[in-house]
Amino acid sequence: MKVILPIIIPLIGALLSIALVHKPMVSRWIGVLASLATLMASAILMVSVDTQGIHVLHSGGWQAPFGISLVADRLGAVMVAVSSLVAFCASIYAFKDIPNQLVKKHFIALVLFLLMGVNGAYLTGDLFNLYVWFEVLLSASFVLLVLGSGHQQFKGSLKYVVLNLLGSTLFLIGAGLLYSKVGTLNMADLAFKLSSHEQSDLVNSSGILLLLAFGLKAGVFPLFFWLPSSYPTAPYTVSALFAGLLTKVGIYAIIRSMTLFLSGAQDDLQTLLITVALLTMVLGVLGAVAQGHIRQILSFHIISQVGYILAGVALFTVAGLAGAIFYLVHHIIVKSNLFFIAGMIERQRGSDDLYKTGRLRKMAPVLSVLFFISGFSLAGLPLLSGFWAKLAVLKAGLEEGAWLLSAGVVLVGIITLLSMLKIWIGSFWEGSRPSPTGDPIKATPLPLSMVLPSILLGAITLGLGLVGGDLYSYSIRAAEDLIEPMTIIQAVLGESP
Repeated sequence: MKVILPIIIPLIGALLSIALVHKPMVSRWIGVLASLATLMASAILMVSVDTQGIHVLHSGGWQAPFGISLVADRLGAVMVAVSSLVAFCASIYAFKDIPNQLVKKHFIALVLFLLMGVNGAYLTGDLFNLYVWFEVLLSASFVLLVLGSGHQQFKGSLKYVVLNLLGSTLFLIGAGLLYSKVGTLNMADLAFKLSSHEQSDLVNSSGILLLLAFGLKAGVFPLFFWLPSSYPTAPYTVSALFAGLLTKVGIYAIIRSMTLFLSGAQDDLQTLLITVALLTMVLGVLGAVAQGHIRQILSFHIISQVGYILAGVALFTVAGLAGAIFYLVHHIIVKSNLFFIAGMIERQRGSDDLYKTGRLRKMAPVLSVLFFISGFSLAGLPLLSGFWAKLAVLKAGLEEGAWLLSAGVVLVGIITLLSMLKIWIGSFWEGSRPSPTGDPIKATPLPLSMVLPSILLGAITLGLGLVGGDLYSYSIRAAEDLIEPMTIIQAVLGESP
């Protein structure tokens, strides 16, 4: 029962929100309470999985591979927990960021449906149902992206929709090819059956299609061009949710497929994935330093940071996977918070253009501290969570002799630091510039509902930096489960599959 709660609770909350949509304040509080309940259920599930082992739920009593299986291992459980945390913070932040007219257009229900889809993707044990959960979260994200849209927002949304529909098509074709060869789409059953014979061309071709689909959704090179033009056009609450959740589902799917049912193709794909990871890191960070708006800088950094995660995955070692998992958790928290902070900067100064903001270190010292924690954690400053995340990936690369990849990790970290300094100097240190119209840019007080979620995520970032050893130990245990697929095969199919 613990496994299904992170899916059922958002669904119930979404339905209640729809029923009470004409009472915006009630609908908002439903969103807060539903996401908080999901967070609590997810935290309980994560602790239970870590202490008791993998949890499996066969719906309707149908055993795998014939029924629909929900599976929670350490990776899936921590992803559900951190995603629910971001959704909870976003539901509070939305009180002042999202107007009542958008709430009346089912904004809260859409956020909860998005959370349900994300959690379903993390907990499903079946490849076809992974596709279904992808479509649930993408349908919700499509509407969130165009809700109350203007011309620029519609243009960004169109790219997002078209490219993600292409990814879904590739996913469906790849899954169909795999089913035609093996006769099952249960991921544990796929892993078991594929381990008993050599990988055929058909299986490898379906694997490539799946990786293309997941890579497009994760925003890796060369499939990331839709992301920087889509994320900056949405309201800040939506941008924070997308930055924290959507690309991470794609990278999760890559981790799950490459360590489970495509594990036999690891040697063939390792060089390709390392190259893609390196190019994703480098091109993402170069795109970031060329921008002049905070949200555009942060959007390009999503790409570069996904490259870091993929780098850990591509090594196919316990240390590499542990680094990737640690980086996933760190990045979801930090990146979501940076979009929250960007929204407060624009609210404070009327713009996120670095040439129109400044002096916030004196005008908004709390906001300055919050940006310093999250921004320089993204850059890998020591004693912050990003330092340990980057160090874990770098150490894993050096241990495997991946010298070029390791050099890329260091170089991109330095350039990331420069781009964060660019925001710090432009928005928090230098004097503000006049607007093109000559009108002065006035400071606006920040509402508590926007500051509190950022403080919570900032405190967690500090905590992970100071006592990150516990999370890294958890990541090691999760990676050990992934590196030995028989663990999950036996949990899903039984002791003797």
